Amino acid sequence: MENIHPLQPRGPLFLGRRAGLAGVDAARDDVGAVDAAGCDRGDALDDAAGALPGPIAPQVSAYVGYRLAGVPGAIAAAAGTVLPTTILMLALVVYFFRIKDSLLVQSMLKAVRPMVVGLLLWTAYDMAYSVFGVKRFGWGDSLTTGWDKILFVAATFGLLTMTRINPALVILGAACVGGIVYR
Repeated sequence: MENIHPLQPRGPLFLGRRAGLAGVDAARDDVGAVDAAGCDRGDALDDAAGALPGPIAPQVSAYVGYRLAGVPGAIAAAAGTVLPTTILMLALVVYFFRIKDSLLVQSMLKAVRPMVVGLLLWTAYDMAYSVFGVKRFGWGDSLTTGWDKILFVAATFGLLTMTRINPALVILGAACVGGIVYR
């Protein structure tokens, strides 16, 4: 692969901007953005980027930047991914704190907050549809044959509602129980 200077228009800094501003942190979108940059990669890039914690765009951009221009390319690509959105977010935060007490913003937030609850409910419904296999069996059969999954749902809801346990510990506990029960 040819060695490209990190600050060239088609270099890693600008690759990172394309991946960061064009994607919504979905692995396939970001990997597609770096594919468009002409970096030769295999499915290993998908696997490696998906296995690392955190947002995928800076990870993939840093990898491609490294492949294109070494360490300076990795730094430039990661910066090109993170800096534009960070600067934009900082500007929006400053602007929001100037207008947060206005009647219009307060009125808008009164509608947006319950809408977020609706989005979370829809997400729970969508996940339940998949987890319980509703498409294959229908709700009735899925809930009766998936009683064990209902226990996990109820235990999780109860633990998180009634205690101050860290959700990560609940996830870890469920993984351990699943590793034992579902072998």
